[in-house]
Amino acid sequence: MFKAVCALRGTIHGEVFFSQETETDPVEIRGEVSGLSPGFHAISINEYGDMTDGCASTGSHLNPKQTEHGGPGDSNRHAGDLGNLDADQDGTAVVNISSDAIALSGVMSIVGRSVVIYADPDDLGRGFHEYSTLTGNSGARLAGGVIGIARR
Repeated sequence: MFKAVCALRGTIHGEVFFSQETETDPVEIRGEVSGLSPGFHAISINEYGDMTDGCASTGSHLNPKQTEHGGPGDSNRHAGDLGNLDADQDGTAVVNISSDAIALSGVMSIVGRSVVIYADPDDLGRGFHEYSTLTGNSGARLAGGVIGIARR
């Protein structure tokens, strides 16, 4: 089994855990994020684990196949497109995502890259905004963290 973790610290905080049984299984993504405004917030895996300029230095959504932005179930999507989190009235969102577009080892490994949480919902590439097929028109980057190898 392969395992990784991303810690988010600050006003928006939480942990996101990644696990993958074998190299060909989907990556299971679990955790909890707090400090959000109630409602939907986009979540993505971004290219770089570079937090030197906060989330601004994490690059674009992970997109090695150079596709358009889409939803987690779409065949045409960025590998890093994970969809939305739904924060409750207390600002807490449970993370429960499965992705077959990423891995924890090999060429599609996300270890060393970043998780980014956005201010707005991801329109999953279906909106009519100019950024819809690039970023899901998900607004400002609120929080991020580097994905590292987990000890447990």
